[in-house]
Amino acid sequence: MAAFLRFLLGVCLLPMCWAFLRVFLDAVSIAGETSAFSAEVIALLGGIAAFILCWAAITRPVRAYVLGHELTHALWGLVFGARPSDLKVGANGGSVRLTKTNVLITLAPYFFPFYTFIVIVVGLITYAFLRPLPYLPLWMFLIGFTWAFHILFTMQTLCERQPDVKIYGRVFSWSIIFLANLIIVLVWLACATSYTFSAMYSSSISHISNSYVCVGSSIWSAVKFIYIKIKGE
Repeated sequence: MAAFLRFLLGVCLLPMCWAFLRVFLDAVSIAGETSAFSAEVIALLGGIAAFILCWAAITRPVRAYVLGHELTHALWGLVFGARPSDLKVGANGGSVRLTKTNVLITLAPYFFPFYTFIVIVVGLITYAFLRPLPYLPLWMFLIGFTWAFHILFTMQTLCERQPDVKIYGRVFSWSIIFLANLIIVLVWLACATSYTFSAMYSSSISHISNSYVCVGSSIWSAVKFIYIKIKGE
């Protein structure tokens, strides 16, 4: 029963996934109007391109991904009051023992870019002592590089049979992962470009309401059509 309810909830989240995809496209358009040719944006895109080339040309750093994956479970476990222990990392997978878990702890490695988080934390610590932050394009390059690392490995692992995803069901888990990744990107755009949180809020409300109204109208039209057909017979 619980699995069926999670499946229904995942289906109900699909219009929201579509809505946030449209919010993301709006955000990219707004941010690109003033930031498209800045040195920082070029460095960010360069970092993404650099990792894609590494992904295609050299041996993929699987152990580094597994380490980041398990440390993300541990980090989110700490946030929710769990105690992590017995961390294991290998080329074929890893594990970490937690005293408790929930959906966010379980799915966090698929939407939380651990190594990008490390780069940002180190950058903020550096910024606390050195202002302005030196070598900003280099920091942006590292963010792009680690973000591409997260996205490509996440896509690869989700194409495999993941126990984390199986726990909550594919539809529900993929909906949460998709939404969380987009929201993190939107927050990043609002912090680093001309895109604002106000614009994100307005766009989100508009697209979410439109998506669910559209789905509701389609369902109502289908119900009326079926009713008329049955009544006509």
